[in-house]
Amino acid sequence: MSFFIEQADDGYGGVMYNFTSAGNIALIIGVIALFALSMLLLKKKIHKISEQQLVFTAMAIALGTVLSNLKLFHFPTGGSITLFSMLIICLPGYWYGFGVGSMCGLTYGLLQLILDPYVVHPLQLVIDYLLAFTVLGLSGVLKDKKNGLTIGYILAVIGRYVCAVLSGWVFFGSYAWEGWGALSYSLAYNAIYIFSEMALTLIVIQIPAVKKALGRIRQLAVSTESKAISVPEN
Repeated sequence: MSFFIEQADDGYGGVMYNFTSAGNIALIIGVIALFALSMLLLKKKIHKISEQQLVFTAMAIALGTVLSNLKLFHFPTGGSITLFSMLIICLPGYWYGFGVGSMCGLTYGLLQLILDPYVVHPLQLVIDYLLAFTVLGLSGVLKDKKNGLTIGYILAVIGRYVCAVLSGWVFFGSYAWEGWGALSYSLAYNAIYIFSEMALTLIVIQIPAVKKALGRIRQLAVSTESKAISVPEN
């Protein structure tokens, strides 16, 4: 195909595209550059991006990437229930707002594209790996409200679900179960793994010890030097 992309059989009679070694290197460089550029632009625009925020956001991306590989369930044609990786990627939005949260999600999506790609069309790549994770920044829209993490997380996951359904409907309708239409198949298929992880996560973050730990982490993430701000309940 090209120096950066090669065509492959997806194992189901269809065609998918993989990145070559050169393509992976280019993606890694692009991820680093995008992350740095995003932080610089945000700092210039809102004057609130600090080294501390950069460090905590980078830590969330790294931990979320590790947890994304700890799969409780995985569909062979894409989609999996992970060990709370979506929650971790939603945290920077909850700490710092939609701008930083969406940048975190976009960077994470690019890393997923490098580590576990499943690409059948350029537009599908954009929807599944860029938009679907960028919308996790919605976790920050109610960051200063009571139960802001819980509500923000639900909004973020619904945003990702909408993207996944659109991609499945347009690009993976041929995989629909017998007797199912492309849209109904995509709605059900993506709901199984996305909402299963969401339900499990919502149960865990309501455990008092977990809620207290998340609140303490947020205090550390948003504090300036030794002075921490008050934190609303999750």
